[in-house]
Amino acid sequence: MRALVVVVLLLVLFAGGELGAAASSKKKKECHSSDRAALVAFKAALGNPYHFASWTPDASCCDWYDVDCDDSTGRVVSLSVFQDANITGTIPDAVSGLTHLRTLILHHLPQLSGPIPPAVAKLSSLSMLIISWTAVSGPVPSFLGALKSLTMLDLSFNSLTGAIPPSLARIASLSSIDISRNNLTGALPPALFSKLNTSQQGAYLRLSRNSLTGSIPAEFAAVKFEQVDLSRNALSFDMSGLRLQEGIGSLELSHNVIYGSVPEQVAGLSSLQYFNVSYNRLCGELPGGAARFDQHSFQHNKCLCGSPLLACK
Repeated sequence: MRALVVVVLLLVLFAGGELGAAASSKKKKECHSSDRAALVAFKAALGNPYHFASWTPDASCCDWYDVDCDDSTGRVVSLSVFQDANITGTIPDAVSGLTHLRTLILHHLPQLSGPIPPAVAKLSSLSMLIISWTAVSGPVPSFLGALKSLTMLDLSFNSLTGAIPPSLARIASLSSIDISRNNLTGALPPALFSKLNTSQQGAYLRLSRNSLTGSIPAEFAAVKFEQVDLSRNALSFDMSGLRLQEGIGSLELSHNVIYGSVPEQVAGLSSLQYFNVSYNRLCGELPGGAARFDQHSFQHNKCLCGSPLLACK
């Protein structure tokens, strides 16, 4: 009899544990009603496309495709919609209802168009904003400077126009920017380089394939990017006096209108693994540190010479 009682108790404890775990799991998956309402409105604004077929009333919105919730609070913290050519329309204002959102990714949605709406500025907890490979147009909004928690901004492969807003410098946590492959114009804002938080590992700046003009601000010398790509713009400045911090691993400046000579300090950086200044108007003898790079890094300039190019006459 005692053995039977022990077995029964064990079964009760096991069942209780299973029920408790299930209840705990269910509790973690419950989503906030306001988040559900915002997501439903987001889907409706895009015409209820098939992409959101899993967004059904009988399931917790934390289990919906493209949605992630915080396990402890049940609030939606991530919305990642990507790779669907059938999603059309503009970025819905309803996204502002996701007040605890930390990550917003709208990637490879070629029919998503229109400007970036002010609603995005209301996402005060946002740390990662990716709107890339879309037909989104208009300016890079100055109101993005209100996103004080942002660490990564990727607006690449869109149809954005105008200048880079200096307001981005107000984001003290911002460490990585990619606005390449757009139609940006104007100069690089100096304040941006004095404020960027490039102490984060892997910090990068990618502004290639735009129509940016002017020079690299003096503040640029103080930042510690791991990668910099300013290629295929219309930047024009004397490179002779350029100085950079140790720690940069990749510097891509090809296809601009840069003149002067290649500075020994830059070519000799021990951290620099990739360096390309081809298709510019540089002249003079290359410093000794340049010899470790491929000749393609320096080709198609006005009159550069020395290793790895032909010897100077």
